[in-house]
Amino acid sequence: MGSSALPPTSSFLSDKKDVGFSSFCTQPSFPCSAQVSKKMVSKKVVSVMTPQQSERKPSTTGAVKTGMTMTEKIFARASEKSQLIPGENVWVNVDILMTHDVCGPGSIGIFKKEFGKNAKVWDREKIVIIPDHYIFTADERANRNVDILRDFCNEQDIKYFYDIKDLGNFKANPDYKGVCHVALAQEGHCRPGEVLLGTDSHTCTAGAFGQFATGIGNTDAGFVLGTGKLLLKVPPTLRFVMDGEMPDYLLAKDLILQIIGEISVAGATYKAMEFVGSTVESLTMEERMTLCNMVVEAGGKNGIVPADSTTFKYLEDKTSLPYEPVYSDGQARFLQEYRIDVSKLEPLVAKPHSPDNRALARECKDVKIDRVYIGSCTGGKTEDFMAAAKLFHASGKRVKVPTFLVPATQKVWMDVYSLPVPGAGGKTCSQIFEEAGCDTPASPSCGACLGGPRDTYARMNEAQVCVSTTNRNFPGRMGHKEGQIYLASPYTAAASALTGFVTDPRDFLQ
Repeated sequence: MGSSALPPTSSFLSDKKDVGFSSFCTQPSFPCSAQVSKKMVSKKVVSVMTPQQSERKPSTTGAVKTGMTMTEKIFARASEKSQLIPGENVWVNVDILMTHDVCGPGSIGIFKKEFGKNAKVWDREKIVIIPDHYIFTADERANRNVDILRDFCNEQDIKYFYDIKDLGNFKANPDYKGVCHVALAQEGHCRPGEVLLGTDSHTCTAGAFGQFATGIGNTDAGFVLGTGKLLLKVPPTLRFVMDGEMPDYLLAKDLILQIIGEISVAGATYKAMEFVGSTVESLTMEERMTLCNMVVEAGGKNGIVPADSTTFKYLEDKTSLPYEPVYSDGQARFLQEYRIDVSKLEPLVAKPHSPDNRALARECKDVKIDRVYIGSCTGGKTEDFMAAAKLFHASGKRVKVPTFLVPATQKVWMDVYSLPVPGAGGKTCSQIFEEAGCDTPASPSCGACLGGPRDTYARMNEAQVCVSTTNRNFPGRMGHKEGQIYLASPYTAAASALTGFVTDPRDFLQ
């Protein structure tokens, strides 16, 4: 293998320069700098990795080995190789396969077609099936999808099937969880160093645990169901070094919107996005999940955060299975490295109709809105609702537009009703939301994040303007094709609900 493709360095791009954000706006408030080569670098991975034989040093102790990134190490272990470089195609052993009600039936159909009607899955304990997308609806086809999952899980004796039967009262379904990406973490299916594949593009959320996690299609999932393996190409890695004290008015959603706005929705196409630095180390697991959740909005193959004491503490009561974290070598080679001084960032939004249409929240203060939506795998976790409640409580005001709350999972829903909000005199999120005039927290699911059947709670059935903590704002994403969606953090969403305009949360937090 091309183990000496490049001279030892911590980056592919040893000759670096800072790139400012002048192309974004005149505000000098975006201190992120991309370290890039002064020479043009081909976009083809093969050209980046071409061995430079003239620079190869003689080896006297055996094969020359090159440092590897976290993602490369996980691929190497899962493919039983000692060394890998970006661009190589390898058969990877899968640790966990997740599917849900939208893609599960298709994956099951392919499995049965290719392996036989009576075929058995490769490992009943490594398959996790989570109904979550189109659940609380009268749509017969949506309901049928869940029935197909149930029949398959009974037939295959799948250990981890989080079923729902009573749609009228989700609490009557003890096995039901809610949004798959949050449930995977809460139920202990995310572990450092492992390979987790799912039939959903936001499966990359689990990279927060220091594992390789990515979305795959139904055909690939059908193959994994039967074999436990998948042919994958090793992605090159972009490294994002985030340092500086996180201002108390920023959340991880602002960080990832900053990055997507800088590199664009295609800037990380089939690349790993590795997040490191003192700021990342200070983030909670849920905030790290937010960070990794939206790497796919930049085209990323996966996002990944090195596992540390925060990770291990979170996992203490979640899993009893052994795991082995991996970390990038000091001489690992990164396609590009970005450095961000988080202390100088401001609250952001992504304007319609793209996640990279970045703007300062304060620059959009004249944008009148019709509604606010807080929920989804990106912005419907316990800490997301805590953040919104904190701002509502600090303001002492009531919302001026309908504000919809959709907890990601049943556990998050219970937290909303039971956990006291710090500094709120013992009040829970639900009490603060009620005082602020928000809608009652809905049944946990993906909700209106991706539109869904017309009777989906909070779906945009009219051409309205919405500030949302979700992840995509393409035309029709939340329902109506002429709807306008501003992606924002829970702080910014809550602040906007109070004014009826896109609002910088500092107006209420400082």
